Amino acid sequence: MSNLKSRLAIIGALVIASLFALFPRDVETRLRRPDGTFFDTVQKRIPLKRGLDLNGGMHLTLEVDESKRAVVDKADAIQRALKVVRTRIEGFGVSEPVIQQAGDDRIIVELPGIDDRERAIAIVQEQAFLEFKIVDQSQALERVLPRLDQVARARGGAGAAAAPAVTPGAPAPARALEGLLSAGGDSTKAGASGGDSTKAVATADSAKPDSVALRSGGPVSSLLQQGGMAGEYYVSRANERKLADLLALPEVKAALPPGKEVLFSSDTAAIGNDIFRALYVVDARAIVTGESITDAKPNQDPLEGTLVQFSLNNEGGRRFRTETGRNLQRNMAIILDNRVMGRPPVIQSAIGTRGQITMGGRDLQAAQDLALVLRAGALPTPLKVAEVRTIGPSLGQDAIRRGVQAGLLGIAMVIVIMVVYYRFSGVLAVVGLAFYALTTLAFLAMFGAALTLPGIAGFILSIGMAVDANFLQFERIREELARGKTPRLAVDEGFRNSWSAIVDTHMTTALTAAVLYQYGTGPVQGFAVTLIAGVASSMVSSVFVVRTLFLVWLSRSRGTQALSI
Repeated sequence: MSNLKSRLAIIGALVIASLFALFPRDVETRLRRPDGTFFDTVQKRIPLKRGLDLNGGMHLTLEVDESKRAVVDKADAIQRALKVVRTRIEGFGVSEPVIQQAGDDRIIVELPGIDDRERAIAIVQEQAFLEFKIVDQSQALERVLPRLDQVARARGGAGAAAAPAVTPGAPAPARALEGLLSAGGDSTKAGASGGDSTKAVATADSAKPDSVALRSGGPVSSLLQQGGMAGEYYVSRANERKLADLLALPEVKAALPPGKEVLFSSDTAAIGNDIFRALYVVDARAIVTGESITDAKPNQDPLEGTLVQFSLNNEGGRRFRTETGRNLQRNMAIILDNRVMGRPPVIQSAIGTRGQITMGGRDLQAAQDLALVLRAGALPTPLKVAEVRTIGPSLGQDAIRRGVQAGLLGIAMVIVIMVVYYRFSGVLAVVGLAFYALTTLAFLAMFGAALTLPGIAGFILSIGMAVDANFLQFERIREELARGKTPRLAVDEGFRNSWSAIVDTHMTTALTAAVLYQYGTGPVQGFAVTLIAGVASSMVSSVFVVRTLFLVWLSRSRGTQALSI
């Protein structure tokens, strides 16, 4: 009797734990307003995740991008990139995303309910490596331009290119661009707020009178125009690709001034009939990088517009304060993924642990995305999108309806067959089946597994496995009863003799599901997870729960009644 009480206590504990796992509760959810901003709210719902195919959304497969540089250890790079991608997606405002590694070189990202495909891809792929560097004031580029032209000619570079023409009566490119950027176009500023720091703001005091081509006839120099401040240059948009190809030549890179690098700006501006892009010569050594950022938040200011306010850790703040204090009245470039964010501002005073990046005319959503990737950190290796699929919400609703119908139909047929064929013993099997369904769903909820359409198929398949174990047990019990044994002895012998066959079938199915989970992706993994949960619940249900119910009946009947089987 004590053994029976222990069994009932274990079953009761499992039922209570399962009900608790599936009980509707308040879940904090991030939703998006029509203007693109997010807000957190609380909703009451069953904590059972729905997969991409049931909820609709987007499926992304990411791979290591080796187009720019070779990656020696892809497995390590993917593992580190997985943490960054997961942090970005969790802050993106998507409910119940799935981010997981597939093999040694892929990351699977599933975003249920998302409708902004391009934005999601940009956030996942963006390298987001932030640097602050000082702009060169020594005219280092002008001194090496003859050498750059010579190297470009030797490599068969572009021939002489005329300097971009300026429409008569229009302002000179450098002066006009300077006015546009400082007036609040897509300019970017760095500053500090609070504490012992003041803002570093862009000024127009360093502007030079007009811009002219630096040299004529050289493949490199003829494409450049002097900007309005030291270290600033402009190139016509029509010649931008040509200049970028020349600067990418290994010989040209080697001929650049030591400790300097040339970076393009993220902004363009239309002047007259032409479009210009700025580029800057900056120190190769960064005074501080985004690795020191501890927090970044979007904000809006009546005067400066949309901006991102960031905070640095103590070590980064000390370095930032020291370096900016050494370079007062010099321009500091804010660089994101090797692109200068707008026009470098002038450092007016030492900047401490807090600062801001001004987004100019960009909207709040752009500031939110930049703040998000800065908080998450830079990717350790570039990623590329190998596959993207979009699943509409209507498909998800249809899948749910059909999946539920199939599940209910399958359960109903199993119940009818068991009750009609095995009578009272079939009723005990149905009770065990109810325990199986409850614990399987609770397993998925407790471990955060997403229920997918193939997962529903796995759930229905494991229902058949659960009753298949009962079939083996009941047939063995029938055989023992036919030999004249008592109901108690027949039940004991039936469960003992069917044990090996039940273990074999369940273990082989579990191993197959484990292989599918390890090497499959997306829906295949959803099927495997549900099947593994069903196999585990089926073992407990058929072997432990149903036998306990038989023991309860035997204890009440004291073995004097005939077993209905």
